[in-house]
Formats: sequence, C-alpha cells, structure tokens
Amino acid sequence: MISDYPDCYEHVNEMMSRFGAESPGVMGGFAQLHKAAVADGALSGKVKELIALAIGITVRCDGCIAFHVHDALKAGATRAEIAETVGVSVMMGGGPSVVYGCQALEALEEFEAQTA
Repeated sequence: MISDYPDCYEHVNEMMSRFGAESPGVMGGFAQLHKAAVADGALSGKVKELIALAIGITVRCDGCIAFHVHDALKAGATRAEIAETVGVSVMMGGGPSVVYGCQALEALEEFEAQTA
C-alpha cells in the first residue's frame, strides 16, 4: 500500500523518464499513445482520465492510481466524480477493487491537501 501518493506520482514519472533514456522509442511511442488516448474527442479528457483510473483500480496498479487521480484532478474532475468512478470500479472488480478504490480516495485526499 502506498503511503504518499504525490510522492508515488513523482516516483513513477522519474522511473518512466529513466526508462525513456534506456528505451526512447518505446517510451516515445507510449507518450504519443497516452497523449492521443486522453485528448478531447467524443469523450472529454476528464472522462478518459476517470476511465483510466477505474481500470487502474480494477487491475490493482498503485502507480496507475496515483497517476490517474492526479491527472483526473488536473483535467477538472471533482471529488464526487472520482468517488463515483471508484463505485463503478468496485462493481466491476469486486472486493479487491474496494481496497484499491479506498486507496484512490486516499490519493485524492493527498493531492487535494497538496494543492490547498
């Protein structure tokens, strides 16, 4: 369990940057994919970040939770929208998603405190 989601976010960014130095083609491609996937289209970037968060919860990825809570907030997601995203994740992922969903809410609180 992550103890500091803002630190986790920074750590994941640093790890991806280091991996990018080792494998620039892969990370460059991933960066382009990420940018295109969350760009506004039929769905807003905010909705896409909430979808990514839901997937991160259901696949039990701590770094994904940190990253997509951060980016969902940056895209304008509200606390209520993130909480509902956790609820959908629990429906789809069962008991383990309850635990990881609670972690997502903890991440939300930490990022909110960081910007307060």
